[in-house]
Amino acid sequence: MQATRIIAIRHGETAWNVDTRLQGHLDIALNAKGLWQAEQVARVLAGEPIEAVYTSDLLRAWHTARAIAQSTEAPLVARQDLRERCFGSFEGKTHAELEAQWPEASLRWRKREPDWAPPGGESLLALRQRINRTVAALAQQHLGGQIVLVAHGGVMDVLYRLATGQDLQAPRTWQLGNAAINRLLWTADGLTLVGWGDTGHLEEATLDERSA
Repeated sequence: MQATRIIAIRHGETAWNVDTRLQGHLDIALNAKGLWQAEQVARVLAGEPIEAVYTSDLLRAWHTARAIAQSTEAPLVARQDLRERCFGSFEGKTHAELEAQWPEASLRWRKREPDWAPPGGESLLALRQRINRTVAALAQQHLGGQIVLVAHGGVMDVLYRLATGQDLQAPRTWQLGNAAINRLLWTADGLTLVGWGDTGHLEEATLDERSA
């Protein structure tokens, strides 16, 4: 059975990541650390055979993906269907603000109710369906090859759950680190997990800088 190798990358850090502020579809750029992280993941992937880099069209993902595309010389394609989950009226709020302003809705969000959506937003079921459909469509175009997907924390979470059979409400025991390298395999049967949460390129770069 033919397969497509996928390298899935969450965008670099933003100021709103640090503030635990929900970004959703709001177009927040990378902060200085995020730009550095993008450079590091691009550096370590430079020698990989990559047929295409597909990215969410939001700036934080686009700038991360652009660095990877430049280092690998792979074509860069923006996809709106790789965006983060839409959080509707929750967007722009911190976790603490959500609990204070909408305690009942915040509880339903934290309990990960699959069919519940914030006002004007997207449910987890809808997000999973969108990402599953998008990844399958992209992977089918590159059977036997390798592609990069650059997206968001919610997208990475869905990919992990699809690859491991984890329920949408299962407690998360895996990391969704900014600029971490996650590897999956896609076949007609779906996704399987190859490796997850590799941040060695970020740690090594930090050590190199300290010793310089």
